Amino acid sequence: MSAFSPKSFDRQSRLFATALLLVGSAGLAQAATSAACSGGSFAALGKSGNFKLDLKPAQLTGAFLVQGKYVAFEIDPATLAIRNYVLTGAANSKDLTGGVRTAIFASKVPDLQGVALTGNLKLESKDGSLSVLRGKAVKLKIQAKDCAQGGVFQMEAEREDGKTTLFTHTLAESTQNANLTPFYFDNRNFRNREGDVVPFGDTTLVVPARVNFGNDFSSKFVGRDSAQLATRRSEATCNNTIINRNGAPVSVKHCGGVSRWDVQSGGRMGMVLGEDATEVSPSATDCSADCQAQNQTQGKATVLGFPFPVAPADRLAPRAP
Repeated sequence: MSAFSPKSFDRQSRLFATALLLVGSAGLAQAATSAACSGGSFAALGKSGNFKLDLKPAQLTGAFLVQGKYVAFEIDPATLAIRNYVLTGAANSKDLTGGVRTAIFASKVPDLQGVALTGNLKLESKDGSLSVLRGKAVKLKIQAKDCAQGGVFQMEAEREDGKTTLFTHTLAESTQNANLTPFYFDNRNFRNREGDVVPFGDTTLVVPARVNFGNDFSSKFVGRDSAQLATRRSEATCNNTIINRNGAPVSVKHCGGVSRWDVQSGGRMGMVLGEDATEVSPSATDCSADCQAQNQTQGKATVLGFPFPVAPADRLAPRAP
């Protein structure tokens, strides 16, 4: 049997589910038990609640809407690219939006390097969770949760050619209120504690620098790109000078509205919203099998939060490379 097979991908999918429990990923499984997900449920392609679809290529006529109680987004079946990801602003004790519909990402696009997604598209919605899978030579899998915050979204790629897949994340730009436009920023709460030692359960961690995204509308809205087996591209044309706690300049090569990530086969890019995005926890372990229980945060992390409003000097620019 070759290394790339349905059985292999099933194994990768199980590993992918295990990885959701790792620290740093603030996984979908964690969010599922949270009040943030109360009443969450998805609808797509004329179905709602708990349902399964197995769609042939001829049935995939264009992008379709996935509508939840708390989140909504569109999926392009040709690439599994995500468009127009929003928080709906639905009432919830863990709401981050102030009750206002809040656009987060204009798009999350995987570069398939000329290899088309083929075969049927498999979609399953169950108990507020969504799974979408398509492809053969390149396989992409989306998992999403209908929650007001937490680990709410991730995409995994597996390639027969073993190449990395470039994921480009582009933040939205609000046309209704400029204060709702999200932006990446260097989190001053982390930068001013960089190098400090903080407790984590029965051990300690060193506070790192942290890039988050937020907006100028809600003092609760904050998020983070969450990576496993992925490396963010350093953007030479987005070279920001950030002043550290000692008054020294630090170069942060990250754009204000775009991040680009090279994801290894079997790796993933996730999105974390709310408190989980501002906790000090270990990086996600490069887990390939039987990930250990100690990789779970289980409420052990120190939460540093973020400043609001974000100071101009800590906002990353320009917006795009």
